[in-house]
Amino acid sequence: MKKILLAAALVATLSVNAQQELKGGAKGAPVINKDNSVTFAIKAPEAKKVTLHLDYTTDTEMQRGDNGVWTYTTKPLKPEMYRYNYVVDGVKVLDTENVYRIRDVATVMSMFIIDGEEEPCLYSVTNVPHGNVSQVWYDSPTLGTKRRMCVYTPAGYEDSHTRYPVLYLLHGSGGDETAWLEQGRTAQIADNLIAQGKAEPMIIVMPNGNVDENAAPGDAETGLVNPTFSHQKWMEGTFENSFNDIVNYVDNHYRTMKMKRRRAIAGLSMGGYHSLYISANNPGDYAYVGLFSAAINPKKGVESPIYNNLEEKLKTQFHQRVKLYWIGIGEDDFLYKDNAKFTRMLDKNRLRYTYEESSGGHEWRNWRKYLSQFMPLLFK
Repeated sequence: MKKILLAAALVATLSVNAQQELKGGAKGAPVINKDNSVTFAIKAPEAKKVTLHLDYTTDTEMQRGDNGVWTYTTKPLKPEMYRYNYVVDGVKVLDTENVYRIRDVATVMSMFIIDGEEEPCLYSVTNVPHGNVSQVWYDSPTLGTKRRMCVYTPAGYEDSHTRYPVLYLLHGSGGDETAWLEQGRTAQIADNLIAQGKAEPMIIVMPNGNVDENAAPGDAETGLVNPTFSHQKWMEGTFENSFNDIVNYVDNHYRTMKMKRRRAIAGLSMGGYHSLYISANNPGDYAYVGLFSAAINPKKGVESPIYNNLEEKLKTQFHQRVKLYWIGIGEDDFLYKDNAKFTRMLDKNRLRYTYEESSGGHEWRNWRKYLSQFMPLLFK
């Protein structure tokens, strides 16, 4: 009860002081300094300890000023999208002076973006032609239901008769059809890369990989349910078996190029797992495959023809001219060993792939980077 009262008091205090400068109160949002260091501030005069939790850094205790404002200034940060929150006497608190927040499964955090010195971060909205994003409900005959996906169409799509290649981009465990847009900044990355001439204009399809829900939490008839990491049907073959429903809908409702060399599939974690097995079981459909921190092995007890004879399926897939098989993994990723074993198997069979090993672990910082590297290689 004390923690609840403390959190309520903090929210009230922060709201009252939202417009004050650091000298008299907390100035929020947070403050990004000229050298790309960042100053955080929170007014909590009764608190005994305040800690800053910031992506990709060690949790840091903030310093209390005489005015009851706790502050901390980071070292200069690299261009990136960052998430953070405060922990006040053990209670997690969002930055109430920052309206920009992001949900990762059931965790909500405040966020900001650091731009580059010479050019904006790929994740920023810039003054370039913008594509559009639609939330599309499609019929899945295989699953016997209607489901939702998000579709990015490049700038100029609506005013032309041009046909476009398609990238199917799949989310990870606990995600949904909004994950790549909100956390992956896919629309911004695509707008910027296409405008810079680094990527071909393309349609990007982002479906929901959890077949036991037909849309993101809160946007389906199940109502305002709590998001969950695990689902009843997520990595046991059902999604892979039903995936052609998505492809058929996209080909019938968008101006696509209905051929293997103009179709790509990629995903992170669970989405990488789905991409691996969808492409291996449909060797004539995808010329470009991207596995970002991919799960490789089915869980114990899972049985489906989708997962049988993977090595032989991969040989068939590669012999049918995969133009790019791209694998990215962080050196601290918990799936690193599985990916290393997988690449050794590819090496043994002399199946050519592109490999990117980055710092860090199983995190959006890497997956946004991988997408930014993967897209310029497509449809050349």
